[in-house]
Amino acid sequence: MAERYLIDTSAAIKYLNGTFSPKGLKYMDDIVDVESVMSFISEIELQVWKPTNPDDIIVYQKFVSISIILGLQDGIIAETIRVRKTYNLKLPDALIAATCLVNNLTLIADNDKDFVKVTSLKCVNPSTL
Repeated sequence: MAERYLIDTSAAIKYLNGTFSPKGLKYMDDIVDVESVMSFISEIELQVWKPTNPDDIIVYQKFVSISIILGLQDGIIAETIRVRKTYNLKLPDALIAATCLVNNLTLIADNDKDFVKVTSLKCVNPSTL
């Protein structure tokens, strides 16, 4: 089975703004061309983000509209509680990590300093490619 990914808000913004390196952008293109999956947390964050360029709002909204949005499925609440207690992550990050763990997804995040604490979480940072 092919690896599946969940795109964090930080990675989505850098991808959509084209601020990753060419290698990071290519990596993201290859994933998004197959399937774009986000947590409902990232959907909320992208929908309320106030970018410096107002035209970016339309780009963010289009990206959200073509993405698969994962909500609170069975097991995510319990896993969020476990992750938050064990690794002391902020609630949004704990929800995103739990969504990945429950759905066996690799997280794509640019702000991975907190996520790397979760030892069972597979995480890729396109900025480091």
